[in-house]
Amino acid sequence: MAEKNTHQPGPTAQAAVDVIEQLGPGLITGAADDDPSGIATYSQAGAQFGLNMLWTVVACLPFMIAIQSVCARIGCVTGKGLAANIKTIFPRWLLTLLVILLVVANVINIAADIAAMGAAAKLVIPGPIDMHVYVVAFAALSLALQVFMSYDKYAGLLKWLTLTLLAYVGVVFTVKIPWDQVALRTLMPQLAINKDSLTMLVAILGTTISPYLFFWQSSEEVEELEKSGGHALNDGEDKVQARKKLRRIGIDTISGMFLSELIAFFVILTAAVTLNVHHVTNINSAADAAAALKPVAGPFASLIFSLGIIGTGLLAIPVLAGSAAYAVAETRGWSSGLNHKLFEAKEFYAIIALSIVGGIAVSFSPIDPIKALVLSAVVNGVAAVPIMAVAMLVATRKSLMGDYTATWVQRISGWVATVAMGAAAVAMIALMLIK
Repeated sequence: MAEKNTHQPGPTAQAAVDVIEQLGPGLITGAADDDPSGIATYSQAGAQFGLNMLWTVVACLPFMIAIQSVCARIGCVTGKGLAANIKTIFPRWLLTLLVILLVVANVINIAADIAAMGAAAKLVIPGPIDMHVYVVAFAALSLALQVFMSYDKYAGLLKWLTLTLLAYVGVVFTVKIPWDQVALRTLMPQLAINKDSLTMLVAILGTTISPYLFFWQSSEEVEELEKSGGHALNDGEDKVQARKKLRRIGIDTISGMFLSELIAFFVILTAAVTLNVHHVTNINSAADAAAALKPVAGPFASLIFSLGIIGTGLLAIPVLAGSAAYAVAETRGWSSGLNHKLFEAKEFYAIIALSIVGGIAVSFSPIDPIKALVLSAVVNGVAAVPIMAVAMLVATRKSLMGDYTATWVQRISGWVATVAMGAAAVAMIALMLIK
């Protein structure tokens, strides 16, 4: 009889496995932040300003961690998503307005993302197939996976899709990097304060700290509770188990946001050392960035960049459509969640479908995709501020959060992030008014 294999992983390997098992909603949320629209913004930052916009990545990281950890905490503690909690303490009209802004921004974002994916596919597979065929195919695939795949398998698939972000790390190894200058300009940028630089700063903040991420991570924490059969912390969860869950949220969120900003750093860096050096300073989309890389960094770099666009788009579309569905369903009191079958949450899945179909319609329309991205950034920037403020008020409300209100570190960092985004929104509006 063959001897049973009783080999167990060593302490180091087991520790790595334990960490990976704790990653979920935060990791997916952070990775989805680097969608094709975000890649386009970061590429333009690197192409236009070289290494001098790398500092924004470092500056954004603590803000992202602060607000996303608060939103995740709300979901885990209350067992309800962000919209459902907002509804309990704020007027319905306010929540409705915020949700409308979210849905409009998400549909525009979906349109921009699937258009970039279609253009990237056209670069990877040149031929007679029209770009819009790829657009419809990617949209249909994303919708089918959300509707017909079980939550366990779908969450696992999204987690694996985060690996596509490594494509942007791989690109930098195809070109020469002046690492001493990278370190210097990250800490001491040479940047003139003018309309162009302020516009880019606002764009980076707007694409990095977006409302759809708040609603998605909060609701996904609720999904995780339902999947595991656990309890919301306010429903009498054992204190020891509660601390473990909050620790898991902390590890997950920090890991996801760190990955998000690491990729943003490498995208800016790639554009800076290739496009900017060769005086290519105007990038209109992520696909433009991939195409522009080909003559200056070689076809392999362009291929990797293009595949990254497709992978990140497949990751981002369900987050964009799903966050809209969570927000609307929770506002209306409908059943929601990817844990539910289609017939159990018809309205929820209908909103996902309508969001994706709306994105397809916008991508087929004569609307300029760049203007659509600008509009999306404006709506996101305006909507983010009140949603962040409301989320902070929810997280500190003892009647909702019980013994698990936001920590003092989360309160300080969350409000600082909210004030910073408020300043960015004011700057964005002021810049739009400047002729």
